[in-house]
Formats: sequence, structure tokens, C-alpha cells
Amino acid sequence: MGLPAPFADWFATRGWQMHPHQSAMLDRAETPALLLVAPTGGGKTLAGFLPTLVDLAENPRDGLHSLYISPLKALTADIRRNLGRPIEEMALPIRVEDRTGDTPQSRRRRQRADPPHILLTTPESLALLLSYEDAPRIFAGLRRVIVDEIHALADSKRGDQMTLALARLERLCPGLRRVGLSATVEDPPALGRFLAPAGAPCEILTADPGPPPDIAMLETGTPPPWAGGGARHAIPAVLGQIAEHRTTLIFHDTRAQAELFFRDLWLANEANLPIAIHHGSLSREARLKVEAAMAEGRLRAVVCTGSLDLGIDWGDVDLVIQVGAPKNVKRLVQRIGRANHRYSAPSKALLVPANRFEVVECLAALEAVRARDLDGAPRGPGARDVLCQHILACAAAGPFEADALFDEIRSAGPYAGLTRPGFDACLDFAATGGYALRAYDRWQRLKQAPDGRWALRDPRAARRIRMNLGTIVEEERLKVRLKPARRGAPLGEIEEAFAATLTQGDSFLIGGQVVRFEGLREMVVEVSPSPGRMPKIAVFAGTKFATSTRLCGRILDLLNAPDWPGLPAHTADWLKLQRTLSRLPDPDRLLVETFAFEGRHHLCVYGFAGRNAQQTLGLLLTQRMEAAGLAPLGFVAADHATLIWGLDEVETPSDLLDSNSLHSAFAKWLAGNAVMKRSFRTSAVIAGLIERNLPGQRKTGRQATFSSDILYDTLLRHDPGHLLLDITREEAMRGLVDFGRIEEMLARVRGRIDHMRLDRVSPLAAPLLLEAGRVPVRGAAEQRLLDAAAARLMAEAGLA
Repeated sequence: MGLPAPFADWFATRGWQMHPHQSAMLDRAETPALLLVAPTGGGKTLAGFLPTLVDLAENPRDGLHSLYISPLKALTADIRRNLGRPIEEMALPIRVEDRTGDTPQSRRRRQRADPPHILLTTPESLALLLSYEDAPRIFAGLRRVIVDEIHALADSKRGDQMTLALARLERLCPGLRRVGLSATVEDPPALGRFLAPAGAPCEILTADPGPPPDIAMLETGTPPPWAGGGARHAIPAVLGQIAEHRTTLIFHDTRAQAELFFRDLWLANEANLPIAIHHGSLSREARLKVEAAMAEGRLRAVVCTGSLDLGIDWGDVDLVIQVGAPKNVKRLVQRIGRANHRYSAPSKALLVPANRFEVVECLAALEAVRARDLDGAPRGPGARDVLCQHILACAAAGPFEADALFDEIRSAGPYAGLTRPGFDACLDFAATGGYALRAYDRWQRLKQAPDGRWALRDPRAARRIRMNLGTIVEEERLKVRLKPARRGAPLGEIEEAFAATLTQGDSFLIGGQVVRFEGLREMVVEVSPSPGRMPKIAVFAGTKFATSTRLCGRILDLLNAPDWPGLPAHTADWLKLQRTLSRLPDPDRLLVETFAFEGRHHLCVYGFAGRNAQQTLGLLLTQRMEAAGLAPLGFVAADHATLIWGLDEVETPSDLLDSNSLHSAFAKWLAGNAVMKRSFRTSAVIAGLIERNLPGQRKTGRQATFSSDILYDTLLRHDPGHLLLDITREEAMRGLVDFGRIEEMLARVRGRIDHMRLDRVSPLAAPLLLEAGRVPVRGAAEQRLLDAAAARLMAEAGLA
């Protein structure tokens, strides 16, 4: 397909030429499945839409032609603005609309009756559209589906939901063309298998990667602290960089860190540079205000989180700063690409390690970016709780045949390996709730008609199913408004659990300002401005990312280099001292140090398994120490190590780290742990066992947790083999506790343990003693300390 004259003229008037990959996308317009891997700023979104625009320009028609799916609502709005320009300037007869959770209900109804030519949406809104009885009419004539930033969906349950929707669309629209767009792909063939129908080929088109990024560590006047994650030491240097650039994005991994850093930055901003903050928990009004200011070039810097990770092109960003170690190379590359959003210009980025160990991690990440070595875990099979939800959504759309639905689901890449017994178990769960719950009417949702087809037992249930579609299960959030709540300006949202800790007069940060908690009124948190006060608590608990397996490997390799020319002197000297007084961790061995400090015996295990796994390792090891009478008192975990302290010395750490013993300890610990209940609640909401949204009402987070805890205990007692308990175990294993990383670590070292008995704290362990997030162990050690204190007290009183 060549470029028609109006398009060629439009490119020419702007002095543009099509990139080779854009021409190639036109030539391959009829390819059934096509993945384009192109760098940020390479025009990949336009490349994805060009075949649609050309086809509609040359062959005008009514109805839905192309569907665009993105991970972010904001991205759909950005694409609509960017598509509107060429359509308007070439006077093309094409209507483009978006459909997300922010779309008014009146427009959604109109879109079902009269779909636009191009519909921009998200996986959740697509699943909702497909759940209606008129879905065959809505999607009649659909020719193409474009999935943008597909890598961001492929690693999540949202991706599973999307591939099931694509399988349904394939049945409604035979011959559908699928296009995937991404800038960061570590395994293109695997991503191609995710995009294409199971067993079908996916052509991969790789664009010229463009110039390498200009990336370095920010030089600060003072070295980073030994522990912590605030990076306050770098504020003057960051302000200097903001002053030297047009627009700077300052990325953080958690909303809490972003809020705290923004406050410190604002207090030090004596030049009154226009800076703002942007993250997902701010009010929509606040986010739109920041986005508009960026687009108009009125901001010099924006402190942000993953809300600005993906391909949104706002303003003239010429510098990206990553505060804190990136944890994941792929995410870092994505963020770097926000700077100099042009194909020919190198992206410019600076990394700011928040503490001394992060200097090492940042250098390892820099080397990985320069080598284009992206990290990423292999995809597992499609999530079964998502499958259960999909079956219910299919029933909401009308009766179905089990055999046909099974074949359709297996055509989705993540579900290609689904067995018929596995499908039947999910169907039985969707129909009855499973063995232990089938006696309850509320879970009797599907019935089988005499013709063999499955349908809703009560057609009114379709509304409830639609209200609960989606795979994002977050903590319940409460709106925050300036007092009075009904008329005050909306500021954003805070987690219900955090709101429960507030008492009148407490101050916290939101949107970069300090506010005073006044009270809770009709599920709205009322606050008043409180400038000048120090906030006592951060607004969000946040989720800390774990350093990826691949990046941990690079860190270990870096530590074992003969010298460290890329490291600043303060960090290199620290590592040299560690090598002198103890040793540095080896990639194929496990370093374990024991030493006494302040009257306590300490054990430090350098597993380099990521924060979640190291936290789990601390729980398991202290449990085993308690059983062995070693009286542990507590532990703290970081991405690279777990430090445990107690009353007694651990003579043989290898006994605690035996693989078989750890497995049995893990199974015993997990069965009664709150992690299981948390995982169960998430899967129960996704699978449809617990409804968060009901007509005219919504359960609070506490109500949903109470319901899920009762269900969990009931199933564990009466139906331990229940499908949802199996799903929960799988989710807990690879999610919150990440036991798989512990298994990888044990397999890597194969019992080779270097036990270093030291007479002092080692240089590498010392910062762990300063880490926040200590976990106490309530056991025999606590009682021994109480008994000893009581004995001393009685002796002083002359009663001993």
C-alpha cells in the first residue's frame, strides 16, 4: 500500500519523511499479526494508524473500522488529540472517539448505537463492551486492532483479559488484523506469541533503534546516605539541572516518595521555578491541570511516578531524572525515552541513587541500558481467576456452548495450554461457586439449558457482572476534599487503611501540599490547608518494586570486578573495605556473615533475590530459628540481603538454608499467613466470588476483606481443594512472597555457602542496621528478655 497524495502532501508541508518502519507497516497492512518494535519518538503510533487512515480515506464507510487498546486512560486521550491533527488538516471523513472509565454514560450509550470509525479504549472498557448482547452488531466490520505499549500489558492480568477479548473479537470478526506497538521488548518472539492467535505466526518488524541514550549518574555535592530512599541530598543538584533544561521529568517508584521529594524540592526552590507533581492518586482535575501546563510549556519540572511512564507526549521534555535505583532495566529504558521525544535525538537521563548501595545498582543499570540488555521474566500461563471472570462476561452477552467457548479461549496465547478439565473447573466455579458453595443461591449464577448451552440463571445478574469487570484490585480509596466536603476542591484519594489511622489534627501530604485532617464525612476525608507544618505521615503506603533477577545478576558481576572505575571513590572505598574485612558476594555462591553487635547476635544472608523474596526469606529463617531454640528477635530485608538479629549465635547457617527444609517451612508458614488471605481476596474479587460494586451501593474495603476472610476460612475447612484456593496458592507463590526467586537463588548457589564469622559489623551489612521496615519476631526471645528484666528488677528490690 503506497502513500496517497493527500498524505504525501501533508508529510511534505511539514518537512517530514516517512521512516522505513512506517512505510513497512503500510506495506504489511494485511498481515494477520504484526509486532512493531520501535524506539520512543520513532513515530510508532502513527505507523500503527497509517493503514487505517489510508484505508478509510480511500474507502469511506460507516461503522467501527479500528480499535486501539492502551494500558492508560490518559494515553487514549493523548492519542485522540494527536490523531485529530492530521484528520482535521487533511479533511478526512474519519470520526475518532475514546471510551474509558472517564467517558460520560450518555456518550457510551451513543457509541454502542453508532460506533465511531476509530475507537480508543482500555482492556477493561473493551471487556465491558463485549459483555453486551449487541456486541456482534457493535463490532461488525471491525478490521484492525492496535495494541499500544503492549509490553506493559503482557506482564499482567490485564494482558490476559485483553487476549481473551481478542479471541472473542476474532470469532465475531474473522480475518481481524492485530498490530502490537512497543519500544521496550526483551523477547520479541514471546511478545508475538502473546499478540497472535495461539499457534499462528506473528511477523516482527524491528525499527532502527536510533542513537544511544545520553545517560549518567547525577553528580551531587555530598555522597548519598548509607540508608533510606528519599534522596534529599540530591535536591540542590536536581534544582540545578531543572534550571539548565526546558522541561524535566523526575520519576519515583512510589507515590509516597514522589510526594516527599516534591515537598523538599519546593521548599528549596528559591528561584520559584514552576514545578508540579503528577501521580495516579491525585484528583482528575489536578492531573489534567498538570498535563495542560506541560503541553503548553509552562512547567520546568514534574515530579511523577509510573503515571507518566508510557508514550504520552506532553511538552518539550529534554531531561529525565530517575530518583532511586530503577530496579528494572526495561522500566528505566521506557522512562528515559520520555526525554527528547524525537527519533534523531538521543534521550538524556540522569540517575540519582538514594543510598550508598543504590550507587552500585545504578551503575549496573547504566551498563545494561548501554548494552541494550533488557530484563523480564518469562510469561506463565493465563490467570484462571481472569478466565472465571471472562466466562461470566460471556454469559452476560448471551447463551454459549461450552465446547465453542473452550476452543475460543484456547486460541488466546496465554491460554493455549488450558486443558479441558481446567476449563470445566472454571466453568463449574462460574456456574455454582464450586463444591462447598453450590448450596448457596447467591453463587448459583449459570444454568445449562436442554439444548446444552449455558446461560445466566437470572438475566438481571448481567448488570452486576458488568459492574465488577476488571483485574485491577486496589485498596479501597476515599476521596480527599478541602472542607466543606460537598463544595471543597477535590485533591485526590488516599487508601482507606491509611485514613483509618488518622485522628483530627494529623497532617499529611497530598498533591505536594500539607493538609490537616478535620474528619470523615459521608466517606469523604475533609481536610484544611496547613502550610508550614511538617507532615507526620506520608499519604501512601506504596509498593516497592523488587530488583529484577537479571539486574541482580549484573550487580553481582559488578561487585566481583577487580576494581570499579565507574564507581565514585566513596562507594569503591566502601567495597574495598568489605573485601578486606570479609568478602564480597559471589554469583555462584551464597555469602552469609555472622557477627555480634550491641549485645545481639546477627546473621546476614546476601541472597540478591529481590525485596519480596528477601522479606520472605527473613520470615522463613526466623521461623526455623525459633523452632531450633535460637531466639530470633527480628529482621530487616533489602533487595540484596536479609539481616536477622537474636539472642543466640547461629553456628551453622547451612542447616537453616537447606532447600528441602525451607520448602516445608514455607508451606507451613503460608497456610496460616495473612498473605494468603490477601491473595485470596484479590482473586475472589477478580473471579466474581466477591462483588465490590452492587447496584446503588459499593462495599467498603473492610466489608470486602471481612467477606473474603470468612470465605477463605470456610473453604480451607470444608473444601481445601477448591479452585480458588489453588489459584490463591499460585498467586501467593509468585506475587507477594516471590518464593520462586528463593528457589532460583538456592539453585544458583547449589549449597555452596561462604560463612564468614566476623568480630565486628561488616561494611556491607552496616547500612542494613539503619534500614527502616524492621520486622519484630514475637517468640521465645521476647519472653527470655522479659524474664531477665524481671529478675533484675526483683534483685534490685531485694526479692531475688
